[in-house]
Amino acid sequence: MKKRYVLSALMGLWLLVSLMLPYTASAESNTKVVIETSQGKIVAQLLPDKAPVSVKNFLAYVADGAYNGTIFHRVIPTFMIQGGGFTQNMKKKPNKAPIKNEATNGLSNLQGTLAMARTGVVDSATNQFFINVVDNKFLDYKNPNSYGYAVFGKVVEGMDVVDKIKNVPTTTKGSFQNVPVEPVIINSISVIK
Repeated sequence: MKKRYVLSALMGLWLLVSLMLPYTASAESNTKVVIETSQGKIVAQLLPDKAPVSVKNFLAYVADGAYNGTIFHRVIPTFMIQGGGFTQNMKKKPNKAPIKNEATNGLSNLQGTLAMARTGVVDSATNQFFINVVDNKFLDYKNPNSYGYAVFGKVVEGMDVVDKIKNVPTTTKGSFQNVPVEPVIINSISVIK
């Protein structure tokens, strides 16, 4: 009798867990963030099913409030807008350890996608990200010698704001080129619940 009860309880638990798994994955894959900028609001859908490491990394910075008060420090109207790593005074923000580059995930650097910025080292992305303002397929993974940049999200609202940002006047500040004359501030990034 006890064996039957235990078996029944285990089967019930298994059924409960199996019913919850698709819901959990679905909820996670529907994560959206709002990027409040001095130019307006951008809403992005994150893509953890394709870029789990990049999404987890980005959300860790969001949870820490690390993006609050940073700027889009590199704005090129025929390319992308990059931010998340510098203050208005062009002071570099502290960052966590670099992450694995997920550019092999099959996502393309198309207009409106978010991707992790990095140095020339493949696995060097930390806190900086960019929004493609045009299709930039040349940034996609080609082979180990042309690794590419990992897409981890896409703009679902506010491309008009992205377009406003890409068209702001820019200048050179010290060693930094394409810096907006008037700072484009990332006031905050938060998860939409």
